[in-house]
Amino acid sequence: MTRSEGLTVGAVAELVGVSVRTLHHWDRIGLAPASGRTWSDYRVYDDDDVARIHRILVYRELGLPLAQIGVLLDDPDVDEGAQLSRQRELLLERISHLQEMVSAVDRLKEAIAVNTPLTPSDRAEIFGTDWNEDWPAEAEQRWGDTPQWEQSQQRTEGMSKEDWRRVKAETDTLNADLAAAKRAGVDPASPRAAELVERHRASIATFYDCSRSMQVLLARMYRQDPRFSETYDSLEPGLTEWLEAAVEADARAHGVDPDAATWD
Repeated sequence: MTRSEGLTVGAVAELVGVSVRTLHHWDRIGLAPASGRTWSDYRVYDDDDVARIHRILVYRELGLPLAQIGVLLDDPDVDEGAQLSRQRELLLERISHLQEMVSAVDRLKEAIAVNTPLTPSDRAEIFGTDWNEDWPAEAEQRWGDTPQWEQSQQRTEGMSKEDWRRVKAETDTLNADLAAAKRAGVDPASPRAAELVERHRASIATFYDCSRSMQVLLARMYRQDPRFSETYDSLEPGLTEWLEAAVEADARAHGVDPDAATWD
């Protein structure tokens, strides 16, 4: 390629939908280097460069860390076709889950009037046959004297059956995304994992304000309490420990020492 051919970094950024800063970073780390330069020494990308960037974007959307993407694209011993087949399987699982959610949304349209209290049968319908009517009493005994319990009671007091179904659907989606990330080998300290940790904390905030320190303690409890760990690990083996590692990594990134975490 001569110095007058190809696309500038700005043109490529607009074409593929990423920032110029991202392309500069990928060039510096050798993930997507520009194969040419202008006479003014600006980066210039040819068709093969752009095709590589598109492949990177596909893998990034699937949750793979950049280092793993680089190996997939450059290591001759890696079977990229097999990797793509596996990612296709994960996408089909995700599509199936989304189809189930569409059905759930359709059912929600027929939900009963707002602010009708949940009956035991409602709870079993929404949360599944594994729902245990003793759990609310156990939770009150364990946390009933905390500000978070009072806050949770206030926030859920006016929730309708439709609201609870929405919360359940959002939780199921979050758990499916967590499992997919663990299955895909997402680094617990990666930006993708941090996004999932933020969503996890937001799901807790539906009921009470949750700091990163509190989230660390919750993730630790998930691992220590078999009822929680079995639930997470049934979605993906090792998910409980992966989530705990991701929560702790996010806490450290925001100046919170997991070893000194408190319920505040």
